[in-house]
Amino acid sequence: MAKEDYYSVLGVGKDVAPDDLKKSFRKLAMKYHPDRNPDDEKAEKKFKELNEAYEVLKDDQKRAAYDRFGHDAFEQAGTGSPGGFSTGFADIFDEMFGNMGGSRRGGAGSSGQGSDLRFNMEITLEDAFQGAKKDIRVPSSMACEECKGTGGAGGASPVTCTTCQGHGRVRAQSGFFTVERTCPQCGGRGEMISTPCRNCGGSGREHKEKQLSVSIPQGVEDGTRIRLNGEGESGLRGAPPGDLYIFLSIKQHRLFQRDGADVYCRVPIPMTTAALGGTSEIPTIEGKLARVTIPAGTPTGHQFRLKNKGMSILRSKARGDMFVQALVETPVNLTKRQKELLNEFESSGDAEIQSPQSHGFFDKVRELWDDLKE
Repeated sequence: MAKEDYYSVLGVGKDVAPDDLKKSFRKLAMKYHPDRNPDDEKAEKKFKELNEAYEVLKDDQKRAAYDRFGHDAFEQAGTGSPGGFSTGFADIFDEMFGNMGGSRRGGAGSSGQGSDLRFNMEITLEDAFQGAKKDIRVPSSMACEECKGTGGAGGASPVTCTTCQGHGRVRAQSGFFTVERTCPQCGGRGEMISTPCRNCGGSGREHKEKQLSVSIPQGVEDGTRIRLNGEGESGLRGAPPGDLYIFLSIKQHRLFQRDGADVYCRVPIPMTTAALGGTSEIPTIEGKLARVTIPAGTPTGHQFRLKNKGMSILRSKARGDMFVQALVETPVNLTKRQKELLNEFESSGDAEIQSPQSHGFFDKVRELWDDLKE
């Protein structure tokens, strides 16, 4: 006969809140308690079903497994109660939530893996363009030199825990159920240190700064993450170390702005060069000068495109482009003669031809005013 749904047993819906679940359980448990129903086998059976259902649904992890797998979550490997989930439920839990840093079933060498570390590194735009090697110092936990990472005095190896016999978990009877818990003696590792190392206190690691050389590839962008396997925190008593993650940020450059693989630069151009035409030498990201031809009549905002003068592209031999934006510079601190020449220039030519943009703008203004008067 199929088992009744745990939510139905407790008289609640699947979206029940923890407080309401507890209230419903207490109410029904008092109703069917054996002390209130002596010699009533049905009441005793109902009371057991209530306890079994509540043991699962009050625990977030067990409840999540039950919602996904139903009763199968607790009936693997011949276990018929939610207390005996050392094989079936642990496998399902690992499938749903991952290893969580080690096997939930304990055992020698199954826990204590070192934590991953994060290091924030700021680099220049030039470093991102050409690649670089950087030496960094990272605060970390490293294998204890005195005990060689074993945690035992003189490098002595751990011994099997006598409480759990190396399983990392112990069982205890609680009412109608058998409850399995992490071994309190060894903390779930399945092994113990008889005489702890004085230097590290038996952990097998000590806090030190680690010096590393990091290779930054060409073309990295802001926010790029570099992973160094096994360079994180050392594991407990010889357990595997974690990884080191380096997050790159790129400093703001004084001349260039980056957009993906392209580089932008605003370059001031003398008014005479913009009007008469000429050439200008433009700095590039690679530290060289590029000669740009300025056509006569170049306005402010005009962009020149220099192909393959932009950023390197990650894992590629290609490069982006460089875009140069012209900023026509208005002359200042003019001499009397220069002012006379400019006045002569202004009065000697046709404004509509020499300054088509400003002339066209004011024509539009006059048209607008005429429309408003009508």
